[in-house]
Amino acid sequence: MPAADDARWLAAAAALAERARPLSRPNPGVGAIIVKDGKVAGRGWTQPGGRPHAEAIALDTAGDAARGATLYVTLEPCAHRSERGPACADLVAAAGVAQVVIGMADPDARTAGIGAARLADSGVAVRCADLPAADLGLAGHECATVLGRPHVTLKLAMSLDGCIAAASGESKWITGDIARAHVHRERARADAILVGGGTLRTDYPALDVRLPGLETRAPERWVLTRQAAPEGWQALPSPQAIGGMEGVRFLFVEGGAGAAAAFLQHDLVDRLLLYRAPILIGGGRTGVGDIGLASLADAHGRWRREDIRPLGPDTLEIYTRTR
Repeated sequence: MPAADDARWLAAAAALAERARPLSRPNPGVGAIIVKDGKVAGRGWTQPGGRPHAEAIALDTAGDAARGATLYVTLEPCAHRSERGPACADLVAAAGVAQVVIGMADPDARTAGIGAARLADSGVAVRCADLPAADLGLAGHECATVLGRPHVTLKLAMSLDGCIAAASGESKWITGDIARAHVHRERARADAILVGGGTLRTDYPALDVRLPGLETRAPERWVLTRQAAPEGWQALPSPQAIGGMEGVRFLFVEGGAGAAAAFLQHDLVDRLLLYRAPILIGGGRTGVGDIGLASLADAHGRWRREDIRPLGPDTLEIYTRTR
């Protein structure tokens, strides 16, 4: 575990990184804070399109105050030079920063360990907290780099008895206004949003973001189908094809028991958002179809609850896949 001060400042840097998501795609959204004598001297986050990087912004705002200071950054400073800008490890070393505390090492082979080593060779003290990527907003970067696919969140809004709609198909609305606003917040954090073909044909959902100030953050719209997608949509032929979703680091799977089952069956769900309304439907349409489990024992030990919170009359449970 990182020291208390390290943990506090890295959490603050991670909060800044949220401002970059998803606008920094396909680059990871990184947050950086420069601290001197217990006070913030500079801060930054990855800018839209991926440049400038968080460290460059923080150094620019700190100016001369960066000399002798501590840089807290969620991801290891990059070591590779680009036509779009210099390597952050070089910028940090040249600025005279005394020490750098890194949230996690970069799994990208162009930087992995090299950025930290370059800083150390320049006389900068380097510590890595080795925090989970999800705590730093970097789960999408880790999945894309290590697994070659986006990080997948599956959203399910259901009744207490596991229904996502009445037997007639009526589903507006299972949950209340506050829970639906939270869903829109999650949409705004995603690069792409996906529904099943049946959901598209039945509901033709807008999948937009209807939160004040975030209306422009609507993600790309995808549909799980082997047929041609309608205008304004893109087709994904199978869950296994998500590695081909160019530039997508965070995928939000939102609609349809069939789509949910397909992603679960292929073990491609990393995070589960379960919104429960305090209602019983009885005989309604279930939220998830057959996911191919051979026995009940296979269902255990796969999910870890990370959070549970009330959203007005509804309840949100957040689970992560244990791997």
